[in-house]
Amino acid sequence: QAHVVESGGGLVQPGDSLRLVCEVTGRSFTVGWFRQVPGKEREFVAALGWNGNTISLADSFKGRFIISGDNMKNSKNMVSLQMNRLQPEDTAVYYCAAYSVPIVNFDPSRDFDYDNWGQGTQVTVSS
Repeated sequence: QAHVVESGGGLVQPGDSLRLVCEVTGRSFTVGWFRQVPGKEREFVAALGWNGNTISLADSFKGRFIISGDNMKNSKNMVSLQMNRLQPEDTAVYYCAAYSVPIVNFDPSRDFDYDNWGQGTQVTVSS
């Protein structure tokens, strides 16, 4: 199974950009980014496949967020989430997750399909 650590969160102003990095140790098939605001359900952001190609990006983030990273052939891989034109409503804890134990009908946007999660990194957008 994989081990996941996020970094790169912080306080930024509206309109700023921020890059989150997820370090995944161990083999995985897919790495996903999610976010969560207190009191709300965890929200899917984007997912990167084993070959380093984006496999899914939620519609609400298209044009602003970009996921990128290594193809997951190595025992340690980096997956980034570039977030542009951030707004206060983007304030949340951002989580990285790895899908490393095969299941039937894996859905990259479904949080419970992932088997390893990081601790999360706080992103705050405020003037």
